[in-house]
Amino acid sequence: MKKLALLSVSDKNGIVEFAKQLEQRDYDIVSTGGTLKTLLDNGVDAIAVEEITNFSEMLDGRVKTLHPRIHAGILARRDNQEHMQQLKEQNIGLIDLVCVNLYPFKETIEKPDVTYADAIENIDIGGPSMLRAAAKNSQDVIVITDVADYDDYIARYDANKIDAEYRSGLAAKVFRHTAAYDALIANYLTKEEFPEKLTFTYEKVEAMRYGENSHQKAAYYKEPIPETYSLANAKQLHGKKLSYNNVRDADAALRIVAEFPDQATVVALKHMNPCGIGTADDLLTAWNLAYESDSTSIFGGIIALNREVDLATAEKMHAIFLEIVIAPSFTDEAYDVLAKKKNIRLLTVDFDKINPDKKDLVSVLGGMLVQERDLLHEEPTEYKVVSKKQPTEKQMKALAFAQNAVKHVKSNAIVVTTDHQTLGVGSGQPNRIDSTKIAIKKAETKSDYANAVLGSDAYFPMDDCVEFAAKHGITAIVEPGGSIRDQDSIDKADELGIALVFSGNRHFKH
Repeated sequence: MKKLALLSVSDKNGIVEFAKQLEQRDYDIVSTGGTLKTLLDNGVDAIAVEEITNFSEMLDGRVKTLHPRIHAGILARRDNQEHMQQLKEQNIGLIDLVCVNLYPFKETIEKPDVTYADAIENIDIGGPSMLRAAAKNSQDVIVITDVADYDDYIARYDANKIDAEYRSGLAAKVFRHTAAYDALIANYLTKEEFPEKLTFTYEKVEAMRYGENSHQKAAYYKEPIPETYSLANAKQLHGKKLSYNNVRDADAALRIVAEFPDQATVVALKHMNPCGIGTADDLLTAWNLAYESDSTSIFGGIIALNREVDLATAEKMHAIFLEIVIAPSFTDEAYDVLAKKKNIRLLTVDFDKINPDKKDLVSVLGGMLVQERDLLHEEPTEYKVVSKKQPTEKQMKALAFAQNAVKHVKSNAIVVTTDHQTLGVGSGQPNRIDSTKIAIKKAETKSDYANAVLGSDAYFPMDDCVEFAAKHGITAIVEPGGSIRDQDSIDKADELGIALVFSGNRHFKH
């Protein structure tokens, strides 16, 4: 007895060959609309769904498979005598295989000129209904939604390996697919900043060798429509695959270098913290500044540059071991120099389309935290000088540079900088004075230390940081203010003759 396969796909790739393979295995083919035409034009003896439903398509094709003769044929349990009797009484045939992929909603909303009406028209209703019905009854119905599964099904059919585990796997894939499809629609339509339910969905990029450590399994996923300026949209030109830690570090480096669009900027990063930031009129000078910030920590680091990499800068980078270099582009000569190292990863990202208006997600046990990204741009004109000593214009520029840097350092965070270079970074300490000591110790050895200022991501709970900084040659400090003991820090700054500025904005990064 022949079986019946219902084929209705938006993605026509491989569907003709799949249908012919099914015909050779005693399937009759029923189809709809464009799929039916494609099959008939290519020699497949398919019939229209109307011949099953005895009901013509209507509402511009919105209603064609939403019919009891379709869904009863899919949902009826073969081991349920009452179900089978009801089908017999209604003269409804069984549908044994459902192959459906959905209207291209994602591809539609990716178009720059898409209208709301176009998006709504590309929300599939009948397709998900058939898929879900077939998946619910997967013990009796084969359900396929992925073109990549066509050949596998035929091979398994021929080898008589259509078992319960395989059927269940196809069903699970369907529900993942329809859930992701619905999530994409929900996110497109949702205007609330923090809705009552979150419906994020991600697509697998690749399995990774391991996660943060070698005993942890991991995989890399991306958003269905990732923002242009992101690692998910980066092009890898050279080198081995990115690791779990590479992805996190590279993402952090991209976030930091985006803070400095007006000048050539180089960010050197290790373990999610910048170890060097340099800005200048040209990239080579910016590289030298970033390198000199911490020539020890930069070894094995991730480098992000916001200008095309030239030969001179590439030769400098080639001289040391680096994991990743990310830039808008590389000159041919620069690429040739860097690509001499087999394992270095060279990536390009579109720096012209930085659109950071997204949320940050952090997983916690049993849930997730969602927040706006810290995109606060501060102008030195908004700072409040609270000390008797007034900062110079050059110091104010340095304080603004420090603020842009410190927001990307793990709390408790202290940076010592000039107006174009980090000199010392103190990160992640359980108290602020230790971070201050670490940053200053690193900075004191630098040739430009006489022009150094200090920035803090949060207020000083006591005056010890101000005192230590002043006694080690720091002449200006920026911090948010807001402590009940702010006056102690102000008095200490006045006592030691340094400028103290309150930004009014905290920049914790846990």
